[in-house]
Amino acid sequence: MRFVWAVVAFVIAAAMIGAGIAQRTVFQGPSETTAAVQTEGTTPYTLIDGSVLTSTPGAQTLRVAGDGAVFVSYGRTSDMQAWLSDTRYTSVVPGGEGSLQTSVVEPTATATGQVAGRSPVDSDLWLDEFEQTGSLSTTLQLPADMSVLVASDGTAPAPSDISVTWPIDDSTPWAGPLIVGGGIALLAGLVLYLLGIRHVRRSRRPRRKGLPLPVTEPISIGESRTAGTGVVSESPARRGRVRGALGGGRRALIAVPALGVSLTLLAGCSADAWPQLAATETPSASPTVIVPEGQFPPAVTEAQATRIVSRVSTAVTQADASLDKTAAATRLTGPALAERETNYTLRAAITDRPALPAIPAEPVQIILPQTTGAWPRTLMTVVESADAATPTTTIMMMTQETPWAEYKAAYVGNLEASTNLPELAAPYVGATQVPPDSSFLVMEPQKVAEAYSDIINNGQNSASYGLFDTANDLLLTAIQDNKTKRTDELNQTGQGTAEISFAASAGPASPIALATLDTGAIVAVNVYESDTAKPTNADAVIKLDNNPAVKALTGVDQSATGFTTTYSDQVFFYVPSQGSDDQIRLLGYRSSLLEAKVSP
Repeated sequence: MRFVWAVVAFVIAAAMIGAGIAQRTVFQGPSETTAAVQTEGTTPYTLIDGSVLTSTPGAQTLRVAGDGAVFVSYGRTSDMQAWLSDTRYTSVVPGGEGSLQTSVVEPTATATGQVAGRSPVDSDLWLDEFEQTGSLSTTLQLPADMSVLVASDGTAPAPSDISVTWPIDDSTPWAGPLIVGGGIALLAGLVLYLLGIRHVRRSRRPRRKGLPLPVTEPISIGESRTAGTGVVSESPARRGRVRGALGGGRRALIAVPALGVSLTLLAGCSADAWPQLAATETPSASPTVIVPEGQFPPAVTEAQATRIVSRVSTAVTQADASLDKTAAATRLTGPALAERETNYTLRAAITDRPALPAIPAEPVQIILPQTTGAWPRTLMTVVESADAATPTTTIMMMTQETPWAEYKAAYVGNLEASTNLPELAAPYVGATQVPPDSSFLVMEPQKVAEAYSDIINNGQNSASYGLFDTANDLLLTAIQDNKTKRTDELNQTGQGTAEISFAASAGPASPIALATLDTGAIVAVNVYESDTAKPTNADAVIKLDNNPAVKALTGVDQSATGFTTTYSDQVFFYVPSQGSDDQIRLLGYRSSLLEAKVSP
């Protein structure tokens, strides 16, 4: 019976080991699936829709081959379609029965710039981009609302050799247990087999009945030996027992190669040949973020915003070094560009004229993108300077006018160390842009600059004085100190023959406002401060001996009619919501000389 069970164990072992090996060899499926994209190669851009990338679960490996430059980028599908709306491109979407369908899309919009030869490199719309020569391979994991753009240089046809590969789960979690179980069954069969042999050997021994023996005398050993041989004879039964023992040992050695085979197979099994029984950690709850229904996603991601700030910083730093107004205009606009242009003019004429503070690239502390699917778009950032010698915290309002334009800083100011910003939405939620005429704030954004100018002009007599937190307003203090200084300087040289007057007004730049979590808003406005020095005596003139900046801007060193000097203030306020008891609070500012001219 032991032999029967041994044979059963051998059969089970063979079946289990064979099944385990088969799962890892002949029955194991492919590890990946690939879809080739066939295009005619007649358009400069190919857009692979997100539905193609997510048609098969898992990470997507994109492979592109071409004769020259190969460019790949990805971003939101709506953004990419807007960027391509003014040119012909090839669209790739899912077809029937797992196939891919390609079609040429004709332009539907007109770009503000030149379309032909427009390079896709370094667009602020891309979440990421890759460039290589000849071929490019990258692994992505994009959702359905993102697409991939393939191009060469924007002029030559896009590479037509494109494929997308997805991994397939070809794990065999029962291969390992089957091989191990088969090895155990094989070992059990060998044990049963050896026990059966032992039982048979014992059953073949002679069985003798015990008989009474006669009493004999002791026999001398020497007498029992054969005189000529000198060898002690051995009984057949003893020799049989010795051979039996040796034979059983040889059969026991059969187990060694059998177990060796099982161990070898087991060693070749990777982790995917075993069930994953490890307990997974229960994810901890994260704060719930409630996004208003129908709200658009934020215009940029954190990674995009960080990259945009870095590009703005690099471009402005290079323009500052070369005093290049055209280069500065690639990343600056509005009041931020105007103050830079004036500074370049002064530095070109005055050797010791200091440059404006640089725009830091990192670290970006706060990112507040506008939630929108249209243009223009707004992005607010707060960046701390990494320079320990001149630590500054810069707040910027940046805008992107069209899908083909880059983000440009329109307002740039410095935050004081004591500034407390209101609570803002997370970067992945974003904020809505408050219209200039919004009535949901204690003051419409388009009226903030005018009201603040009235406070500069009239102080406590202004009708808006009580709406602003003037007690903690450092800009008002600086403006008053400058007025006192300019008046004292004029009185020292021209008392009785000249006078100076001051006036503030709203600047020409439109305000930019982004909502805060408490339904208030951060509002950036432009304020002009002007001072006019003119003689009060017909024989007197205003000389610029101690004012090289005005002399450089006007091109004269004296005037009988006087001079008007204008400063541009870029001011950031927190404006509370309608019904709040809070006051409008200054957050940061930048004040720079803008222009000077001879009075008429």
